Amino acid sequence: MSWITESNRLKHFLYAIPCAFLLTVLFVGGLACGMEFKDRAYGGKWDWLDLLATILGGVLGQMLQILLIYALKCVS
Repeated sequence: MSWITESNRLKHFLYAIPCAFLLTVLFVGGLACGMEFKDRAYGGKWDWLDLLATILGGVLGQMLQILLIYALKCVS
């Protein structure tokens, strides 16, 4: 699991969590593709592991959102 500590993948993961928590994992997928497109447009390369780290953060954020909604539903 050392691939996530390379480059700035941990930032991709961490910044995706609140985006998915407030919106959805589909939004995070768009963000991930947009970030990789920007990297490629400015002379970098498309990094599938960056995209994967972003999506994994989005999945975690979406799960936290679902847990919050479920908890609020159980309280009321």
